Amino acid sequence: MEVPGELVGALRRARSVCVLTGAGVSAESGVPTFRDARTGLWERYDPLELATPEAFEQNPRLVWDWYAWRRELVREAEPNPAHHALAELEELVPEFVLVTQNVDGLHRRAGSRQVVELHGNLGYVICASERTPVSPDEFVPAGEDRPPLCPRCGSYLRPDVVWFGETLSMGRISEAQAAAAGCDVFLSVGTSSVVYPAAGLASEAARSGALVVEVNPQQTPLSGASDHVLRAPAGTALPALVDALKD
Repeated sequence: MEVPGELVGALRRARSVCVLTGAGVSAESGVPTFRDARTGLWERYDPLELATPEAFEQNPRLVWDWYAWRRELVREAEPNPAHHALAELEELVPEFVLVTQNVDGLHRRAGSRQVVELHGNLGYVICASERTPVSPDEFVPAGEDRPPLCPRCGSYLRPDVVWFGETLSMGRISEAQAAAAGCDVFLSVGTSSVVYPAAGLASEAARSGALVVEVNPQQTPLSGASDHVLRAPAGTALPALVDALKD
């Protein structure tokens, strides 16, 4: 696809680039969106009713098993051309921060280093009480009606993701906002631009004078406020952008 020369020039001059990614990037790797993760045994469950502290309190083993199933789906997925293009873009600009709403860890697997995982990471497990990480070889095995236990305090273990009704890490939000406010070019990739606080990062960047670029095959609330819109899937647009930047 053709990439606007003005955008390529801006990236070449940029001292700092901030990228926000959403579910559209992961979908190209075959990772089901959150609301689509309900096949087979899980078809009768509403994901919105499983991803809450209340659901975990009422039936911790059920919630644990659902996330274990989702973790296996992610483990079988591979980073796609969009993930690899973003890892390559990080090497081409002086400062780069990738903020993601995705919890699948595919950006890190593709080689991205400066990653802010706003909603956590499915691949990590924490103690529900202490909120400290626990590695798989430390788990006290699950019981018939409970998830694995923390080896230190005996509390239930849970995935290191943000559930509905929980607040995002202020440290991660602050890091993302600082990256958006300090960048020269901001790319919004594969996100609906309706979930806050992530959806507010583009405005933060624009207020600071950054060039705002949307990469999305669909129209979003951000489209009209963007300086450039690449109306294509991320796996098509981002490799083309990186190739143009290297020419």
